[in-house]
Amino acid sequence: MPNTTTLFQNTAAFAKQLDDIDDLKNYRNQFYIPQHNGNDMVYFTGNSLGLQPKITKSYIEQELNDWAKYGVEGHFLAQNPWLSYHELLTHKMAKVVGALPSETVMMNQLTVNLHLLMVSFYRPTPQRYKILCEAKAFPSDQYALQSQVKFHNFNVEDAIIEITPREGEHCINEVDIFEAIEKYKDELALIMIGGVNYFSGQVFDMKAITEAGHKAGAVVGFDLAHAAGNLDLQLHDWKVDFAAWCSYKYLNSGPGSVAGAFVHETHHKSTNLPLFAGWWGHDKKTRFLMDKTFVPIESAERWQLSNAPILSMAACHASLTIFNEVGMENLNKKSKQLTDYLQFVIDEINKQKNNCLQIITPLQNRGCQISIVANGYGKELYNKLIANGVIPDWREPNVIRCAPVPLYNSFLDVYRFGSVLSELL
Repeated sequence: MPNTTTLFQNTAAFAKQLDDIDDLKNYRNQFYIPQHNGNDMVYFTGNSLGLQPKITKSYIEQELNDWAKYGVEGHFLAQNPWLSYHELLTHKMAKVVGALPSETVMMNQLTVNLHLLMVSFYRPTPQRYKILCEAKAFPSDQYALQSQVKFHNFNVEDAIIEITPREGEHCINEVDIFEAIEKYKDELALIMIGGVNYFSGQVFDMKAITEAGHKAGAVVGFDLAHAAGNLDLQLHDWKVDFAAWCSYKYLNSGPGSVAGAFVHETHHKSTNLPLFAGWWGHDKKTRFLMDKTFVPIESAERWQLSNAPILSMAACHASLTIFNEVGMENLNKKSKQLTDYLQFVIDEINKQKNNCLQIITPLQNRGCQISIVANGYGKELYNKLIANGVIPDWREPNVIRCAPVPLYNSFLDVYRFGSVLSELL
C-alpha cells in the first residue's frame, strides 16, 4: 500500500488495485450499502450516521424473541440476561477508547452524559469557575456548557473562554490553547473540548491538553462524538478525567443509539464527588434491597441512572463485535490511507478546476474526515452530489464533509466521489 501521495493515481484501475490489496476489504460486505439506480452509493457520511452491520438484525431479534418468550423474566433467563446486558459492551468499548473496563460504561445519550459528568466535574468556586472550550464546538456542547454556567449563577460571556482560529484560518492553532490555559490557570475550573472538531475535522492533542490542564489545576473532559471509533484513543494513559461519546456515528449502532462515558479510575472511590444518583448506579449487591440510601458503584457505572435500553444496546453490541475483531490499529492504518487518497484526488481535481476546492481539515491532525469548501458553489453542489449517488454531509454555511470510513468504504469509493465531483464542477 503506498505511503505517499506521490505514488497515487486518480484512475479507477489504480483504486481497484488498492482495494485488491486492502486487508480489510471483506468487511465492506458485512454492511448494508444504500443503493442508487441499482448500484452502491458512495456513502461518505459515517461521521453523521454509520451504516448498518448485517448482523445487527439478529442481535436485536434475539432480544425480541427472549422478550416474547420470557416477558419480565428475560432479565434473568434471556440468552443475554438483561439485568447485566450493558456489561457485554463494557470490555469491547473499553478497547476502542483505550480505557479500563471499570472506566467505561454505555448509558443514556451523549449530551445527557455530559451533563451528568459535569455535575461531578464542573465544581466552580468564586475564584476558579471558568470553562475553556473550542469556538464552533458542536452546538449541543455549547448549550450544555452555557446552561451549566448559568445553573451555577455565573455569566456566560465571562465564564466561557472560546479558543478561535486565527484571522484567515479555519483551524485552531494549538499554541493558542496552551497559552490560554496558562493565562487563565488560576481561574480555570474545567477544560471541555471536542476531541475532533465536527466542522473542520481537526483532531486536538488530547494528551497534551490534559497534561496542561492538570498542571493548571483544572479538570479535563472531552466530547468524543467524532473520535470514538475513528481515532487511536488512550483515555486511561492520557489521564483524561472524563469523556462522553455517541455510538451512532463511527460506531454504527443506529440512529439515536445508546451513548458511552468514561471516568478515570482515580475518581471511582472519591467520596466527595457530587452526582445525580439513580438506582442503576447503586451497588449491585444491594440494589434490589430497595434501601433509600444510595451506595455508589466504585466504577464508571456509578453515573448510571436507569436500567439499560436493551434493543439499542443490542445494536451497539453487534457493531462493537466487529470493531474488536478488526482492531483500532488496523482501522487507523486504513483510515489514513483512505484520507490521503481522498486528499490526492481533490488536489488532482483542483489542477483542472482552477483550485476551486479548499480543504480546511489539517493534513496531519485528522481522522476519517476531510472538510471541503467549494468556492463559488453553495448547497446546490451538495444536492447534486446526492442526486448522482454520492452522500457526503453538508454543514452551514459552506462546508461539505466527507468521511471515508475504513470498515466499509473503499478506495474505489474515493475515486468515484472525485469523478462525480469533477463532472459537477
